[in-house]
Amino acid sequence: MTRRNAADSREVRTVAVVTNPASGQGRAREAARTVVDRLSSAGIEVVEIHAPSAARTREQVREVVRGAPDAVVCVGGDGLVNTILDPLAHSGVPLALVPAGTGNDLARELGIADEPGHAAELVRSGRSRTIDLGRLEPAGHDPMWFATVACTGFDARVTLRANRMRYPRGRSRYTFAAVAEIAHGIAVPYRIALDGPSAEVITTDALLVAVGNTTTYGGGMLICPDARCDDGLLDVTVVGKVSHLEMLRILPALSAGKRIEHPAVAQYRAESLSLSAPGAPATADGEPAGRLPLTARAEPGALTVLTP
Repeated sequence: MTRRNAADSREVRTVAVVTNPASGQGRAREAARTVVDRLSSAGIEVVEIHAPSAARTREQVREVVRGAPDAVVCVGGDGLVNTILDPLAHSGVPLALVPAGTGNDLARELGIADEPGHAAELVRSGRSRTIDLGRLEPAGHDPMWFATVACTGFDARVTLRANRMRYPRGRSRYTFAAVAEIAHGIAVPYRIALDGPSAEVITTDALLVAVGNTTTYGGGMLICPDARCDDGLLDVTVVGKVSHLEMLRILPALSAGKRIEHPAVAQYRAESLSLSAPGAPATADGEPAGRLPLTARAEPGALTVLTP
């Protein structure tokens, strides 16, 4: 059930604006300036956070959240959102998004326009809504939240390769990284134990497994087409063993944001699941998340967001 409230009528006094100046090839820096100027001109006290590391950004946001600001504005992409989920989860402090990164999949899911001025309006007159988060517990890695998609296998390797690439810029990095990884796109044996509507244990050779709280990742690639971010469930897409030629057929459709219709693709829904496969890397919201085995679960209503 969608949990959505009427426009917030409370007075907005204090807002934190979190920025990754490097997001979107520097676009975030200008976007943040626009947001800060508009909020300040409206008489709102603005606390700016642009720390030199993810860990320090997270700690500064945690400190601000303890003071219960009226909103936290995130100027960047899904990676920056992921960085600050831990202090925001279950805090009740609303998050306003300014999509200024490469993928911006959470903003796309919530219908937030790619326009910095809209964030100031969201803070003052946006609707408060709670959405689910996913919670990962990977082997050899700290537990972490994710808002969009966690993945393992081929797509995780693509994301990690794209993150290492300096060129090309923008979404095309993912396409180039995917083509490079196809040469190594060998399926591995997975064990997937699902708990919830699709309660079963699956053992299969798979190229990738994606666990979605939302529908897209990588800048609009439709990997979990039926996912809803407020239903208390995670959608699981398994792409089984396919040839390199079949991958070259699937990839363009995925990159274009089209639903994948292929016999090797299976989809499930779960409240929680465990995944294991030898040596398979994992990512969450495009960020490194260790290696398998891991467990993942849905956390209903864990994040408050401001939407149009």
